[in-house]
Amino acid sequence: MAGERGRGWWSEYAGRLPSNFLDLAELEQVSTRLLTFESVHVPGLLQTEEHVRAIYAASVSAFSEEQIDHRTSFRLRRQRVLSREEPFSYDAVIHEAAMRVRVADRKVARRQLAHILEQSERPNISVRVVPFDIDGFTRIGNPMLYAEGATPRLDTVLLDNARGGIFVEAEDQLRRYRTVFDGVRSVALDAIGSRALIHRLSREL
Repeated sequence: MAGERGRGWWSEYAGRLPSNFLDLAELEQVSTRLLTFESVHVPGLLQTEEHVRAIYAASVSAFSEEQIDHRTSFRLRRQRVLSREEPFSYDAVIHEAAMRVRVADRKVARRQLAHILEQSERPNISVRVVPFDIDGFTRIGNPMLYAEGATPRLDTVLLDNARGGIFVEAEDQLRRYRTVFDGVRSVALDAIGSRALIHRLSREL
């Protein structure tokens, strides 16, 4: 991300977490709107604590308990951006596949879905689900976060991959990824249909 990192709450984790973690927290904090698409994982800002801990406990990196604690507390602290006083919108499009992945047991999965439903009722949060039965959907492997700044020139896209996050700020690429997100959202269920699907998935657990 361009520019020198500011001094925010995330600086407390410097030296304990990778720098890209801190970059992401700052990006979320300075944004006015976040648009995210996830195909395999529940978005971090919507994860419950037990869900987060289960992810890190099962990681191939074999984190220590202290490292898991740091990563979990950091992710939960990031979630406060959803409740900040400044105007802020969060639009999440999640593939049904991510809703069905059990990072732990059925109870944890059920509580995670209940948390998503609860968050989706908040006025500044939109949760839309892309169901499995959509024809011709080819973007299941392309998670992304589009962060809108106070002006369009401050927009940033974060692309997630196995080597970590890649920040994109070039104007032509931003337009392309905004088009990608709009396309994904166009095939997702509306808010009512999405909540109905999440309720059904929870009953099936």
